[in-house]
Amino acid sequence: MIDHVTFGVSDYKRSVSFYDRAFLPLGVTRLFEVPPEHGDGVRIAGYGDTRPWLWIAEHDVTRGKLHIALSATSRGAVDAFHREALLAGGRDNGAPGLRPDYHAGYYGAFVLDPDGNNIEAVHGNGDV
Repeated sequence: MIDHVTFGVSDYKRSVSFYDRAFLPLGVTRLFEVPPEHGDGVRIAGYGDTRPWLWIAEHDVTRGKLHIALSATSRGAVDAFHREALLAGGRDNGAPGLRPDYHAGYYGAFVLDPDGNNIEAVHGNGDV
């Protein structure tokens, strides 16, 4: 079981603005920021619902194809995530819709964050 994930971003302010807005429809918010003096001068933000489990840091930019999928409570939340992520500067990587090739009932949407990471919201992700 994964407890948390941390990845580096190239522009902390831009990324925080993106995630603040894109995650809101999913009930995920910025819950904590590590004071720069406690993070070796690096700004770090923690996102979650009841506790931080996704962290972004302004150093060591993650390279490669990072894919993070978050559970949504409804198809409407998936739609809202996609809309807000695009309004926050994300790029479309798959409009909201059913993905029957994954499995029946899989409804998801994909956006690329400011660094090109593939961020997904999914509803109906039951056992495959």
